[in-house]
Amino acid sequence: MNLTDQINNDIKQAMLAKDKAKLEALRAVKAALLLEASKDGSGTVSEEEGLAILKRLVKQRKDASTIYHEQNRPDLAKDEDFQIEVLSVYLPAQMPEDEVRKIIKATIAQLGATSAADMGKVMGPIMGKLNGKADGKLISTIVKEELGN
Repeated sequence: MNLTDQINNDIKQAMLAKDKAKLEALRAVKAALLLEASKDGSGTVSEEEGLAILKRLVKQRKDASTIYHEQNRPDLAKDEDFQIEVLSVYLPAQMPEDEVRKIIKATIAQLGATSAADMGKVMGPIMGKLNGKADGKLISTIVKEELGN
């Protein structure tokens, strides 16, 4: 079952369960998928494009949640956090930090990077290897740590 079908089925389930909050989050995903599908006229979205859209939506909600927490608005942050939970179900599992760190160390050694000036040289290959498997912010933080030592 592809992502669009899965979202549509979950929308139906949320409607039957009268779960308004989940329904709102799923409809936002469906709207984003439909918008993307209508851009090229094909009417469909590939799995890769669908996952990229989902990642973008989750990132937007994480950013909004952070802002709401900074502005002492836990009521709004709670809504964003709930939507993150709903949408994260459709994303592939993220690699644990220790595995990400091993890959980064191996890549740094392979490329011969020694200082923070080499960060750009290291980030490209690492993002290629870990695309979708780890959060970009985590990867960047670990690379900075490893090159700073």
